[in-house]
Amino acid sequence: MEATIKQNYLNNRDLLKEIHLSKNSYCSFQDPINDHQYDIIVGSVDEINTKTIEQARQNRATRILKEQGLKIPAEDIPTFDLVFRVMTWEHIPLLPPKPPKVAKVAVSGNTIDRFFEEVVNEDTSEDLDIEEIESDLPKDAVAKTKADRIRVNFPPFYHYRLGRRNKPVLVGKSHWKGDLETGEFCKTHGQMTETLALMLMKLAEKYALKSNWRSYSYREEMQGQAVLQLCQVALQFDESKSQNPFSFLTQVSHNSFLRILNIEKKNQNLRDDLLIQHNMNPSFSKTNRDAMSSTIDYD
Repeated sequence: MEATIKQNYLNNRDLLKEIHLSKNSYCSFQDPINDHQYDIIVGSVDEINTKTIEQARQNRATRILKEQGLKIPAEDIPTFDLVFRVMTWEHIPLLPPKPPKVAKVAVSGNTIDRFFEEVVNEDTSEDLDIEEIESDLPKDAVAKTKADRIRVNFPPFYHYRLGRRNKPVLVGKSHWKGDLETGEFCKTHGQMTETLALMLMKLAEKYALKSNWRSYSYREEMQGQAVLQLCQVALQFDESKSQNPFSFLTQVSHNSFLRILNIEKKNQNLRDDLLIQHNMNPSFSKTNRDAMSSTIDYD
């Protein structure tokens, strides 16, 4: 009988791989096979220079050694084979204009809705063209207006290759559907991989078995809240800032468990106060805390 091989789902290498594959499902690439895997992450196209090119070569050589077991000198990797991930919000649409505020004013005992808005000039906001506004702004200013863009499930990016004379050529877009030129922005056509979902469930399950959580009667509620939170924020992990998604996801789980614990403690204290007001015995923990506090000798 063959022995079953135990698979470790919770390690940084596998987590990074599944997060990368999940993000790719929301992206569009010129060549999905060769353009999806980046070699280095930079903040802008201007950062693609001799230094970052050499670092990208080193990163690719290291990745080939780990994945395929082939030791290739970094200097032998062609420049046009390198893929650069550039973090940018440039292709994310602007938020729609906010509707005018509504004030409810009481008149003769009846409530009526009164619309009001500030008029800066004679032109109304409905006549303004968003694309026209963007064209008047500097490119850097448009790319950095994160607060003014539609919220997406992970930091957006472009993928570039170096063409003739080391000129960057766009080969991939995140949150994009269809052709790179004629396609459209879309943030709902992708999905998380089944393996990553299983990893998140395993992580919450393992964390719930820690000694400081296993004794609570509402541990399953904690675990369920942690899984929900992990599914919401797993793809928000930014590979440009860290290569340790396990630590990031563990901290998310801890915060979820702690949130449920604080809510349950608040509800328990409220129940104990109501029981005391009605001359009934509170919970054992409340009685125990009061007994411990009464035996403290204050010198």
